[in-house]
Amino acid sequence: MTDTPDIHGFTAPGFEPVRDAFASLWDGNDEIGAAFAIEIDGEPIVDLWGGWTGKKREAEWARDTIVPVFSTGKAITALVMGWLKDQGHFAFTDRVADYWPDFANNGKGEVTIAQALSHQAGLSGLSEPMEASDWFDRDFIEARIAAQAPLWPLGQGSGYSPLVYGFIADAIALRTDGRSIGQILKAEITGSHGIDFFIGTPESEHARTAEHRLPPKAPDLGEINEITKLAFLKPWSSPGRRGASEWRKAEFPAANGHGNARSIAALMGLYANEGRLGDDALIAPATIAELMAEQVRGPDRVLPFDLSLGMGVMRNTTNGFYGPESASIGHYGMGGSCGFADPVRHLSGSYTPCQLSFHLAGDPRAVSLINAGYGCL
Repeated sequence: MTDTPDIHGFTAPGFEPVRDAFASLWDGNDEIGAAFAIEIDGEPIVDLWGGWTGKKREAEWARDTIVPVFSTGKAITALVMGWLKDQGHFAFTDRVADYWPDFANNGKGEVTIAQALSHQAGLSGLSEPMEASDWFDRDFIEARIAAQAPLWPLGQGSGYSPLVYGFIADAIALRTDGRSIGQILKAEITGSHGIDFFIGTPESEHARTAEHRLPPKAPDLGEINEITKLAFLKPWSSPGRRGASEWRKAEFPAANGHGNARSIAALMGLYANEGRLGDDALIAPATIAELMAEQVRGPDRVLPFDLSLGMGVMRNTTNGFYGPESASIGHYGMGGSCGFADPVRHLSGSYTPCQLSFHLAGDPRAVSLINAGYGCL
């Protein structure tokens, strides 16, 4: 059991129950440190943080603490792809191979950008054995992706891709814009708006980064098949052997974004507010609608869920992970972090913990906070 720490931040009048729900995360539980935020029409309504930045509970979670959010960053990578599309670099209906010719190898020539961004390309993981450290070599990974045959035929559903999704997006960005996903995010979206989120976290920010504690048990992946093994369970399925500092500095657009609830709520506000961030129209409303539109629906080949997928986002129509509004979208990261957006109420939010749970999506902590927020509307 852990004593409830001091809860910092604010809630707008009428949203006090969210603060109570946030404080309750420590009641008899193993929560260490976390943050939660909600915006409506781009205005902060809830901005809370508390606890500690590591399992030793030595340093308090501060207003500017950031934490790795794993796959929650997929939704933010998709926003960068939307920005690139608006610059005229490509259409989502274009083939990946139109910009990356080698990608066409082994029967992948007809895969569209939309299909790649909605986990339909048959590339949930890499088939050939390699070292976990090879993920840090972009050229090596691009060559492996280009050479690989799809793990199932195009048009036969989705299979969630923990890492390859981000490398495909990055390859398209580099070949059409000349910059990586992380570089574009900083230059065109976060840097000019004071948003504290990184894909490729500079060493100067590492000292304020919270450390994760692993979950108490492994997640339930459902029926294990070879595609699931490649995505999650092979020795080379995830980056390793380079240390925490190198992992933070590397750009894995699908898996190692670093930020806090406040910054992710602001970015998810682009989905909630037709591409607007404050007074700036950053992404066209039609492009935001494309990103959120259903690309595929049904049982996923990797995650043990029926999913409705947009591009880089999960739609709320099948699982209700993001509150009561069926039009909402969002994404969870390993261990419980999430970002979400409700385009009907123009509401966005995020939960960012450092104690990882074993839930692949729909972490009960996040769901309780989201529901508490909706209960105050």
